Amino acid sequence: RRPYQYLYKDDMGFNFMHTETFEQIPITEGLIENADLMKEGQIIEINFHAETETPLTAELPAFVELQIIQTIPGEKGNTASSTALKPATLETGAEIMVPIFVNQDDIIKVDTRDRSYSERVRN
Repeated sequence: RRPYQYLYKDDMGFNFMHTETFEQIPITEGLIENADLMKEGQIIEINFHAETETPLTAELPAFVELQIIQTIPGEKGNTASSTALKPATLETGAEIMVPIFVNQDDIIKVDTRDRSYSERVRN
């Protein structure tokens, strides 16, 4: 496992840079679970094959902080249930379900293992 910084996505896949050697490598989308939760500049762990040095998997941190760029406003009186959810689009383009009280432009913590809302960081 080695730390790499996510740089950008292109036709080759996702491009990463090793944080110490500055070596750059492309990784195909199939090797990254929940790749749409990754934002540029984020550090992830890439697992390599011991003999061939080819990338096997890329793991996001357990939690990431992302800004909500679009969601419908929560309406007062619509919160009788603490489990009431609505769809939200994040800055990476990913869509997840968030509680009614979360608003557009809020920054939230997302669990990358199951794509669930964890908490509101700030609004």
